Amino acid sequence: MATAYKPTQVQGTAAVGTYATLYNVPAATEAVVSSIVVCNTAATSATFRVGLDDAAGDPLIANGEFLVYDAVIPANDTIALTLGIALDTGKYIRVSSSANTVLFTAFVSEIS
Repeated sequence: MATAYKPTQVQGTAAVGTYATLYNVPAATEAVVSSIVVCNTAATSATFRVGLDDAAGDPLIANGEFLVYDAVIPANDTIALTLGIALDTGKYIRVSSSANTVLFTAFVSEIS
């Protein structure tokens, strides 16, 4: 089995509750997400969410799909989440923020 290491990035959304895909596990692949880095490039604080989902939809509280829910990231700051999440084919990491100045980066090891 081959392992490929790569970062994936996405710009945050302008409204909490509107989600963007940070990462989607490709077909015939498993993945380990070692960390997610959240960076706020604005001079004002923002909130963000990180969720797991089986589709490119909205993570659901009732299904326990959130890793982070409405956490505050201060102005001009960075938060690193050390996770070690194992994901199988077709899983999504979906992110949301209250400002599009929040950037998300996931560090992923793909196993295929």
